[in-house]
Amino acid sequence: MSLPQMLMIVCPLIFLASFVDSVAGGGGLISLPAYMLTGLPMHTVCGSNKLSASIGTAISAVRFYKNGCLHLKGALFSAGAALIGAYCGVRLNIYLPNDLLKKAFVFLLPFVALFVLFGKGKVRKQLLEGRKLYLFCTCIGFGIGMYDGLIGPGTGTFLIFCYTSFVGFDYVTASGNAKIANLASNLASLAVYLAGGHVALTLALPAACCSILGGWLGSGMAIHKGSKFIRKMLIVVLIGIFAKLIYDLMV
Repeated sequence: MSLPQMLMIVCPLIFLASFVDSVAGGGGLISLPAYMLTGLPMHTVCGSNKLSASIGTAISAVRFYKNGCLHLKGALFSAGAALIGAYCGVRLNIYLPNDLLKKAFVFLLPFVALFVLFGKGKVRKQLLEGRKLYLFCTCIGFGIGMYDGLIGPGTGTFLIFCYTSFVGFDYVTASGNAKIANLASNLASLAVYLAGGHVALTLALPAACCSILGGWLGSGMAIHKGSKFIRKMLIVVLIGIFAKLIYDLMV
């Protein structure tokens, strides 16, 4: 597939992924498969997706930080652990054979999508304090960071679920801390992929620009039909993408 053809496939889907993510979450479920549709090696798919994801997550993290919508010390503990966890995860990702990795992604992504769309965690009644809070934040950062380095999609949702269910953060604080931890894991993963030459810069950089535009429009536009409509649209897009990926594996 030529570069112009790849751009025609990836850029609109990355724009859509960022737009959807800013409104209802779950954008990573579109962005990673979007790169997979190009037929690039899976390690390049993951590396290129990390470049787009890192830029979008950085913008969101800055917004949460400026608004004070996070538990800063807990976020820093999670971020430090996420750096280590993501490094371990991405090293394992690079070690796995391309065909095995692609089959694993196609098998796992629908289950991740179900959790992102329908999984709801309850806020822990009592907020953890002191060393126990920082211990849990560290463990969450490392575990989900490793998942992010190895797989990726759904990381933000998993972080929010863990922060609310096990630490006791409210959803806003959990979302802010999730952005900081996710940014750390994205940057650690991206550094490893870049060092190994697993990022298609001519594809990922234009896609990153589309990601910025999609996130900006999604967060700033008054969407009359609300997040429920966006989630329905996400389901339709995912069904189409997964069907194409499964077809590619079978032929």
